[in-house]
Parts: sequence; structure tokens; C-alpha cells
Amino acid sequence: MVENEKVLVVDFGGQYNQLIARRVRECNVYCEIISYRDGLEAIQKAAPVGIILTGGPNSVYLDDSPSMDPALFEMGIPVLGICYGSQLMMHLLGGKVCRAPEREYGKTLVHVDTASRLFQGVSPDTVCWMSHNDYIESPAPGFAVSAYTENCPVAAAEAPERGLYAVQFHPEVLHTQEGKQMLHNFVYGVCGCKGDWKMDSFVETSIKQLREKIGGGRVLCALSGGVDSSVAAAMLAKAVGKQLTCVFVDHGLLRKNEMEQVCEVFGPNGQFELNFVCVNARERFYEKLRGVEEPEEKRKIIGEEFIRVFEEEAKKIGRVEFLAQGTIYPDVVESGLGGESTVIKSHHNVGGLPDYVDFKEIIEPLRNLFKDETRQAGRELGLPEELVSRQPFPGPGLAIRIIGEVTPEKIRMVQDADAIWREEIGKAGLSSSVSQYYAALTNMKSVGVMGDERTYDYAVALRAVTTTDFMTAESAPIPWEVLQTVTSRIVNEVKHVNRVLYDLTGKPPATIEFE
Repeated sequence: MVENEKVLVVDFGGQYNQLIARRVRECNVYCEIISYRDGLEAIQKAAPVGIILTGGPNSVYLDDSPSMDPALFEMGIPVLGICYGSQLMMHLLGGKVCRAPEREYGKTLVHVDTASRLFQGVSPDTVCWMSHNDYIESPAPGFAVSAYTENCPVAAAEAPERGLYAVQFHPEVLHTQEGKQMLHNFVYGVCGCKGDWKMDSFVETSIKQLREKIGGGRVLCALSGGVDSSVAAAMLAKAVGKQLTCVFVDHGLLRKNEMEQVCEVFGPNGQFELNFVCVNARERFYEKLRGVEEPEEKRKIIGEEFIRVFEEEAKKIGRVEFLAQGTIYPDVVESGLGGESTVIKSHHNVGGLPDYVDFKEIIEPLRNLFKDETRQAGRELGLPEELVSRQPFPGPGLAIRIIGEVTPEKIRMVQDADAIWREEIGKAGLSSSVSQYYAALTNMKSVGVMGDERTYDYAVALRAVTTTDFMTAESAPIPWEVLQTVTSRIVNEVKHVNRVLYDLTGKPPATIEFE
């Protein structure tokens, strides 16, 4: 990125670090996340106009807890500490942080000083989201208390002449009713941002950078036909034209009729000026996955096989220096990169290439974008709305929507069930209000009765969630009659399925995908 303005989020292991970056971007200010382990040198190199310290699960007063060089607060760059970040600021600068007499968790009424730059335009009594066992008993010297609650004497503190602000609550979550205003106040009122980062400038800058990076080299793009890879392909086509070859691998783990749909859109008679290659590798993947049940092993097998297929196709094409992929920010975060997040699951399209791969480098033009930002980038690139709004689909495909071993028969079952689910969601007019929905095949078999016969068959789980950024999600309130219709159709139309379940679990604690 070459944006003039950048706010840096320093991650201490907080579960909401991605949301902080997301909210800052909603203010039209570019934002990145780094780990606290990267230290002052990385912060100085990034040259941010503002810094936000995230929450985290530790206690700042313990010797082994994450910390920073106190010189951070003498750099002349505005700093906002959130939850753990606020406690760390106070602790390092001479305040007192200790175990709270009474833990605060959930929506809490906070009394704020509206004269503070941070709370301008905020109600004097506002509801915020608290989540802490420790609290700031007394602020650091030179800091004034700017908010408090019934149980927390220092819900916010500030030293405005130094540009230092600390809040015990989480302004980034939607439960904090005026949190967006607070973050807006920080980036504009405190950091002095102009707010000139917009998607059209991102697209224009990215195309220019891709052109400079690739030069006269050739690029192989992993095209799944999904939103992310399609946007990446369109961006690369704008940048380097015929130097780009898009390879679509039919690994036999796609949704029903998806291979035909992808070829219709991107193939020789499609609407895009792309070099397009379709590879039928179904049996190859089925053989590799035979007997494999553990989800991480399935992901790694599929990821490695993808690389092998692309490497083979590249050799047919001739010398190819770059491999392009549609990695987006949630993939990066869930893979434990770009911060302190725990590795939730590996992604075949995240990270560096193994030493034995012939490609010079991976190109991931979307790796700093959230899903909805990626869709907007697609619109800026002129992609059709039906493609931009397409349902998310994981790179490993149905392998991670089938619990246990993957077989051709199980793939058929989940394809048919998923097609019914998606069809009925569309008929009910819910497709625009539900962020992601699909059917998964559980590894559970149970007794049922169909006609006069006893059955012992599989259970299908239906998943539907609402989310703004795919980092957190809630189960969608699907009408009962829709669920009844889908259940009836699946058990009657899909062979070897006799039970249908609806997953009500949010993210967290679950992930949106099953595996």
C-alpha cells in the first residue's frame, strides 16, 4: 500500500482485533494489524498517523504478559488503548492495574465526559461492551479520568496534550452503541486523518503496484469461480492482460453444477478476456483423500495437490514466475498471520510457497481486504453483480463440509442437499439478508423410518449466518416453515439422508465452516 494515512492496530491477542481494523476502514482510513512482538522498529517503519492497542486475555502486572517499550508513548503518535491496551498504557506509565473487585462483562452503562475529544457527540450516559477481570484502580500521572461506571472508577482516561487515550470497554463491537462515533473521533479529532482511503483508490493503486511488481513476467491465477479469486483475476487482468493465465481446477468437491457455471462465465465464450484452462482432477483428489478423516489433514492434502496441479499447468504454459490467489484478510487472520491470533485452521491459499515449488512468488492482491470490501472492489472492477454477490465457498470445497472421510457418494449427498437449501432460501426471498448458507454432511448415522422400512442413514446439518465482516457471525433466524420445507425435500429427495439439523451456533465459539 502507498496510502499517505495509516492507522496501526497493535495486537495483544484480542479476539476483536480484526473488528478494530474494520471499523477504522469504515471511517475511510486505511488500517493494518501487527503483533506487539514486532516492536517499535516495525511501528516506526509503518509510519502510522495513529496507533490502537488491542485487548487481550492476560494481566498486565504479570511478568510473562505481553508488553511494549514505553517509548511507544513518547513517539508523538496518538495512541488509543482498548481494554488490555488501556491497562498496559496505565501500567507502563505509572498507573495501578489490579484484579477488579467485581468482574464486568456485557452491556454496561458508562458515564463519559463529553468535553473529551474522544467522546464528542456521544451521549453522557452511553451503553458500552465490557469484558474484563482486571481494572484500572488509578490512572497514570498526568492522565485525567474521562469515563466511569458503577463498578469501574476508570472506564476511560486521557492525556490529550500527549495524544494518549485509554478505554476499558470495546468501542469496536456493535454492542457499544456509540463506539463508531468514538473511533471516528479518534481517527479524525485526535489523529487528524483526512479520510481519503476509498475502494476506488485501493483498486487503482493495487493495479499500478501489480503492474510494477510483475513487470514482463507471467502469472498463473488459481480461479475457483468464487468471489475472491474472481476479483483477484479481474484485477490482474486489468494490470497485465494476456500475461495472465487463469486455471480452474475441478477437484470434484464443488457445489452442484458449479463446474459448468464457472466454465460458462470464464471460458472461451465467457465475458472475460482471460487465458482460461479447465483441469479435471476429480479422481486425483478423491484418491489422495481416501481414508482421511482429520480436517486439517484434508486441508493440507488439498492445498498441496492444488500446488502440484498448478505447477504442472505452469510447465505446459512455459515459464511462469508468479502464482496469484484470492486470499482475503479473514483467511490471513484465521491462519495466525498478521497479528497474535491463534491458528484456527490452515488455508491452502495463505502464506509462502514450499521450497520445492517452481514459482518465484505468490501474489495476493486482496489479502488486506474483508469480504464485503472484496465485493466492493469487484464492483469497482466492473464484475457483474451476480458474481460479486455470490455465496462464499472455501478453497478446499465440500471436503470441509463433509465430516469424516470424503467419498464420491458423500459428495453427491451434500451437493444435492445444499442445492435444495440454497433453492429454498432463494424462493423465500432470504438470499440477500443471509450472509452465508450451505448444507454440511455430518458423520452421524441414526435410525429412521421411511414407508414401512427401517433406515440407518446420515444426518445433514443446515448452516445459515448473518455477519458484516465474516470475523464474527450469528445464526440466521430462518422461518420455521422454510426449515420444514427444506427438511421434507432433503429426506425425500437425497438418498441415504434421513435426518436434518439446523446449526444455531454463532462465531465464536464456532467457525462459519464446519471444519
